Amino acid sequence: MSPNGLKDVQALIRMNDLYEKLLDKIDIGVHVINEQGKTIIYNQKMMEIESMASEDVIDKDLLDVFMFADNQNSTLVEALKTGKTKKHKKQTYFNNKGKEITTINDTFPIVKDGEITEAIEIVKDVTQLEQVIKENMLRKQNTKFTFDKIIGQSGLIQTVIEESKRATRTSSSVLIVGETGTGKELFAQSIHNGSSRSSAPFISQNCAAIPDNLMESLLFGTKKGAFTGAIDRPGLFEQADGGTLLLDEINSLNPSLQAKLLRVIQDKTIRKVGDTQDKKVDVRIIATINEDPIDAVANKRLRKDLYYRLSVVTLFIPPLRERKEDLWFLTQSFIEKYNALFQMSVKGISEGVNHLLNQHDWPGNVRELEHTIEGAMNMIMDKETITVENLPVRFRKRYQKNDELVPQNDFADIAGINHSSKTLCDKVAEVEKFYIKQILTENSNNISQAAKILGISRQSLQYRLKKYNL
Repeated sequence: MSPNGLKDVQALIRMNDLYEKLLDKIDIGVHVINEQGKTIIYNQKMMEIESMASEDVIDKDLLDVFMFADNQNSTLVEALKTGKTKKHKKQTYFNNKGKEITTINDTFPIVKDGEITEAIEIVKDVTQLEQVIKENMLRKQNTKFTFDKIIGQSGLIQTVIEESKRATRTSSSVLIVGETGTGKELFAQSIHNGSSRSSAPFISQNCAAIPDNLMESLLFGTKKGAFTGAIDRPGLFEQADGGTLLLDEINSLNPSLQAKLLRVIQDKTIRKVGDTQDKKVDVRIIATINEDPIDAVANKRLRKDLYYRLSVVTLFIPPLRERKEDLWFLTQSFIEKYNALFQMSVKGISEGVNHLLNQHDWPGNVRELEHTIEGAMNMIMDKETITVENLPVRFRKRYQKNDELVPQNDFADIAGINHSSKTLCDKVAEVEKFYIKQILTENSNNISQAAKILGISRQSLQYRLKKYNL
């Protein structure tokens, strides 16, 4: 081979290498089959979309690898057979593991000397978007929570319920602040169902669950032709028109989208991605946040102007550790729930379990308590009472170890409580009263300082002062 010929071969190899790298870097799927219907090009993005390895697809007949519904054909095979180009064609099919995939395809044949030699498909993945829309439609039909379903007799939770009921009278934005697992969506649904919008849609969306590049399309919708594969699709605002849109974990939303959300709240109009026209919408916004909103603003996770717009009504849902008097009511409710689901007849919990539940700080809040009770009921065999040995191992090991280190009556002796036949709840209340009184005395009755030392909110301490007449 001549030197020039060698250079040409090297240049061709180099060019092929560049094309392969380029195909694997672009953020769009590319799938090419030859005239026998076998895959010859299958880029990295296509592997991600279809959850397939290259070796499972390359040199394989496409119809041997992927499954299509009876009334659907492969758009790629169709282009190979008919020679027709298709644009913005939606297709739903399954990979070799049975996973459902939904894509928007641009498909066209390659013709050489009058013969179709290959077919190329350029693919936009909308699987996640389709799944979210299905889930939101399900939620829309399953808005079941009302205020009478909120469990708790403590002053803290009753105060929040009353404040929430007042919020049903208007369409002002609501910001619900609370740790993970405190039941923020339960309050949001209750506000919706108690308002004049109750017959209209309630749609919920977790802002942390969707990538930024899909979130804008999901919220505001898309106009056909906005990008490859874009079709006319209503966003969550249009779907919730006349009703309520719950935006969960609003502090996870991209700052640029927060700015667009602010404009929607101010102007009551939306603009679809790729559109030039605004559309009026009538949607009540309820947002939730799992951290102090002031901290979120200071750390630039929440725009200050959006915070002021959302917090027209602000509800603070107390963590379970600050309303432990509700533990028994919640526990009984979960026992009833899982009795019905598991076809059991458990009556309640033992004193030992009650003691351990009251020791725990419940970082996962009500959701953690529910999972603990569900786990315990899975362990019960022919008994009517949940006992300590039925609790999850990690739970009982932690607190039983503590009980071995501290004699059972030590705390009661320190508090000066006699050992008459009182219930555990009564004794716990006496210890709590004694300790609060002691901390207040040591801090010259400074409520803020005492609350800080006790590790509870000022509001929670004031509630206990009224409860114990201190």
